[in-house]
Order: sequence, then C-alpha cells, then structure tokens
Amino acid sequence: MALLINDECIACGVCETECPNSAISEGDPLYVIDTALCTECVGAHDTAQCVEVCPTDACVADPDNQETQGELEAKYASIHAD
Repeated sequence: MALLINDECIACGVCETECPNSAISEGDPLYVIDTALCTECVGAHDTAQCVEVCPTDACVADPDNQETQGELEAKYASIHAD
C-alpha cells in the first residue's frame, strides 16, 4: 500500500530526499506523498526510507491505497522504465 504523511509531520523535509521515486513533495503546511508514485520503496530498498528517517513517525500506511507486493513491484518498474 502507498504511504501518507499525517499531521505529526514537522515539515523538516528529510523524507523528500530519501524517496527513490520522487513521490514526496512539500505541501502546505505538511509534506505529501503522491500515491501514484509511492511503492513503499519496493524495488529500491528493503524498507520504506521515509519511514526510516522520519523523526516524528509521520509516514504511515495509507488505508485507502492498499496494494500487493506484486502491484508495488510493477509500479516501481513502470516508474523507472527508461
């Protein structure tokens, strides 16, 4: 499933640079994750990097965007098909 950033976000921006899919951007006032680009780092890392680096645990599972491992892998492949 894609991730989202909840209201625990302090807008530090550390998550944005860690995302291999450029799915995270600065919102107003919090950072946001584009669910069309979020693969929970499947295909790039063993764990979701935003979750790993977030100092406030604001990056959490998005219950409205549930995807299987296979769907996340296919999404990653599609995003990085050059």
